[in-house]
Amino acid sequence: MADLFEAAGLTPAQPSPLADRLRPQKLDEVVGQDHLLGPEGPIRRMAEARRLSSMILWGPPGTGKTTIARLLAKEAGYEFQQLSAVFSGVADLKKAFEQARVRRSAGQATLLFVDEIHRFNRAQQDGFLPFVEEGIVTLVGATTENPSFELNGALLSRSQVFVLKRLDDEALERLLAKAEAHEGRALPLEPEARAALAALADGDGRYLLTLAETLFNIGTARPLTTRELGTILQKRSPAYDKDREEHYNLISALHKSIRGSDPDAALYWLARMLAGGEDPLFVARRLIRAAAEDIGEADPTALILANAAKDTYDFLGSPEGEIALAQLTVHLACAPKSNAVYLAFGAAMKAAKETGSLMPPRHILNAPTRLMKDLGYGKGYAYDHDAPEGFSGQDYFPDEMERRQFYKPRGDGNEARIKERLERWAALRRGREG
Repeated sequence: MADLFEAAGLTPAQPSPLADRLRPQKLDEVVGQDHLLGPEGPIRRMAEARRLSSMILWGPPGTGKTTIARLLAKEAGYEFQQLSAVFSGVADLKKAFEQARVRRSAGQATLLFVDEIHRFNRAQQDGFLPFVEEGIVTLVGATTENPSFELNGALLSRSQVFVLKRLDDEALERLLAKAEAHEGRALPLEPEARAALAALADGDGRYLLTLAETLFNIGTARPLTTRELGTILQKRSPAYDKDREEHYNLISALHKSIRGSDPDAALYWLARMLAGGEDPLFVARRLIRAAAEDIGEADPTALILANAAKDTYDFLGSPEGEIALAQLTVHLACAPKSNAVYLAFGAAMKAAKETGSLMPPRHILNAPTRLMKDLGYGKGYAYDHDAPEGFSGQDYFPDEMERRQFYKPRGDGNEARIKERLERWAALRRGREG
């Protein structure tokens, strides 16, 4: 048989993915979850005592839920049995419980690991209860969803909920170092590109190793830059269709004339487009964008007027409705300009992509369930209306993220008052932090 594989240019066993080859073999090798697996961690203590309680592992993808369950069974001396709520039904559950009952009669404990346990409906979740209560199985469920909302209260009351953290930069770097040691070579990345690779993984260790495997396989002779890394690992946005280049040239001229506060040029390009048979609603859409992008909070009424002009054209049609577009064009060109909101949103989007899995700070999370209260949700929240000057100065960014200033008003038009107000709040915040 081996000769047949070789003749076809294949090997009988293709290598498994890098993430699978680097799967930890001991709890000590799991990274990023020291609060659970460290010397004083609750899961570590269970493993050392070789007596396990039913538990729910709640955390984002790629943080080690399946691995922890498997190693926990191994180190505690339990038989490991795995089910997926996505692919399993009632028959699978009955079979698993019956096998566990047989093992128990022979003196062997069973750890039943259920991946995506929140996918089971309420009746199926209730089906676990008698087997958990009798000790026929020790249930370990894994979920990416909030157990308070997705799991039955009865099941939660019989289980401990452990929260797994997204992997931080240090944990991700340890995974990359482990991958490099396994491969016997360094990743072909410049230092900045290496940091960008970790940012792409967004706390998901499995995805990080998948990206690393791609880079190992390309066999580049020199380290890649951040730009080159993005070319390899991210899809490019599709380009515009260039069959109607004039169409885009003229709408660009209209937009930039408005941005340049030239109402006469803006009216000219508007007239050129309408005379050429352009769809007036396409023009209206670009004018609405200009109101948000280039005027923003310097004149908040611009966005309202832009939508009103679009509605007017919708109601009147051509040629009467075109007057509303002309009026809007003049208003936008003559209005004070600020792209501060546009820039702020761009910066915020960049930060969101870099830190997309960070939770809000616990003091601003609602706590409608007992579990969430026990986890500290809502503790220490300051109600701003009760604070001096109606401003508490609390931090609303994630705990792992430093405060950033995205919105920087220019001070033109209405933004002059906004700038004044933000500066006052910043001074209050500094004073109260001090």
